[in-house]
Amino acid sequence: MKKDVFIKIKGVQHADGTDDVTELVTQGNFYRRNNNYYVTYDESEATGFGGSKTTLKVEGGRKVTLMRNGATRSHLIVESGERNVGQYGTQHGDVLIGVNAHKVESRLNDEGGDLYFSYSLDINTSLISENEVFISINAHPDVSSMLSLAGEEKTTV
Repeated sequence: MKKDVFIKIKGVQHADGTDDVTELVTQGNFYRRNNNYYVTYDESEATGFGGSKTTLKVEGGRKVTLMRNGATRSHLIVESGERNVGQYGTQHGDVLIGVNAHKVESRLNDEGGDLYFSYSLDINTSLISENEVFISINAHPDVSSMLSLAGEEKTTV
């Protein structure tokens, strides 16, 4: 059964000696199907992906698949210890990008929980960035009141 949830996402991109931190607080849906967990949410204009819906599929504690549809389309697989090639949508068009996963940690259960994954991105095996993603999912009976306290969708860069 799909649950309305409160989602906090923090992404850290390490590139060219600098760290770029993005935080998003939003609402979305969380559910389990075939022993996999799914998180879905609408992207914000502030993240650069406005008009898109993101779905994260978490398979055990080893694999996360990011699927973004709408104005921007992406399909990336972060699988612990593996390098995958995926499609990544940008403002200038789609590119094929290598995703080398370093770590996937899932502490999800049917009520929500935490997810962490780290990976590097490359184009033609040239390193673009090292990335970390921290996600907290909280099922709450009144998600809308939590969002109003948090100031609706919040993004900081």
